[in-house]
Amino acid sequence: MKLKIGISMISVLILLFVSACGSGESKTSGNNGSGSEGESYTLKLGTALTEGDPIYDGLVEFSEAVKERTNGKVTIEIFGSGSLGEDNDIVEQAKTGANVAVLVDSGRLADMVPEIGVLSAPYIVDNFDEANKVAQSDLFKEWSDKLANEHNLQILSFNWYQGERHMLTNKEIKTPEDLEGLKIRTIGAPIAQKTMKALGMSPSGIAWTEVYPGLQQGVIDAAEAQHPATYGANLHEVVDYITKTRHFQLITGIVAGADWMENLPQEYQDIIYEEAQKHGEQASRKTEKSLEEYEQKMIDEGVTVNEVDVEEFKALTDSVYSEFDGYQELRNEINNILGK
Repeated sequence: MKLKIGISMISVLILLFVSACGSGESKTSGNNGSGSEGESYTLKLGTALTEGDPIYDGLVEFSEAVKERTNGKVTIEIFGSGSLGEDNDIVEQAKTGANVAVLVDSGRLADMVPEIGVLSAPYIVDNFDEANKVAQSDLFKEWSDKLANEHNLQILSFNWYQGERHMLTNKEIKTPEDLEGLKIRTIGAPIAQKTMKALGMSPSGIAWTEVYPGLQQGVIDAAEAQHPATYGANLHEVVDYITKTRHFQLITGIVAGADWMENLPQEYQDIIYEEAQKHGEQASRKTEKSLEEYEQKMIDEGVTVNEVDVEEFKALTDSVYSEFDGYQELRNEINNILGK
């Protein structure tokens, strides 16, 4: 009898000890959890951009603001230079509920929501203000909702402007005919590929990190990019000319998994959306101001920057809209939004 009582007492003491250890414990959720404000959450955000780029620096400031406002409960880790992986791979991981996000252009989302790809179409808008007006419209919200409801991808904000994209070559370009036959690295999205073909070039979808050696070794003849990315990747070291065709206005957005976002406490969700919007606007304005500075730096380092008649290039790329269902109509809708 004494032995049974002794065992019972020991069992009670063990249960009390375990309960005491468990009280007040804070869980860390990499992706899923109960959504309690006592938990901590980590989101890994990937980008091909590098430190010093206004958009990259804006992402860092966004991360810091979210961490401060959530008292350290939400950490957003920034992975630059493509170190988290290819954009498309990160998108696929986000769809499955992983705690990842990516800064991505609309062309890469068009496989899921074809309409959104029109924002990556040639000469669809002329500057950040126009692109941002579209991104804040009811039309864009329809695309964003469709992405979330049908593909489990949530746009946090889509107002991260990276600049106008230009041609990078070792051959002087004065007219569209000068581009004929060049093998060019461009974005892997179909709309970008079709645009380059409309200009007479042969598009290549090699990774951004391979562009420098590709140009240096003659694997590709040309590339196209915005000034901050060109300078950040040192591409001005391996090309002689930058031709200001302004064929794309590159506006991008932060995309995460919809389920992962919904798992967060509502207060944290609201903070993330607010700060993404705020810092996207701020970083975009800094980008606008930096474009002339980047251009002058590259000129000082030996690159020739040429202006061209953009209307000639625009006329050739007009045919691209007819190759995608509904894009002509979408362009009309966007022009109505912009009051054109």
